[in-house]
Amino acid sequence: MAKRLFVGSLPWSVTSEELRSLFESCGTVSDAVVLTDRQTGRSKGFGFVEFVNDAEGMAAVEKFNGYDLSGRKIVVNEAAPKAPRTLFAS
Repeated sequence: MAKRLFVGSLPWSVTSEELRSLFESCGTVSDAVVLTDRQTGRSKGFGFVEFVNDAEGMAAVEKFNGYDLSGRKIVVNEAAPKAPRTLFAS
């Protein structure tokens, strides 16, 4: 089963590729994305990393939570499940 992690307090310069590369030291990463602002294209300072299995994901939490990345201590924890989107009728 896959393990999805939230990664916060990222330096503004970190790209999705750099995030993937960092976390691959703990196992097989199936997806890594740094979220960006739609209008400006600038990083929002957080992202998500998804591992193929739970054990590798939990090892990444232990290794990288509090990790110093370019002078910033990043926050890594298990991501909350996505809430279902609702459409408002007018």
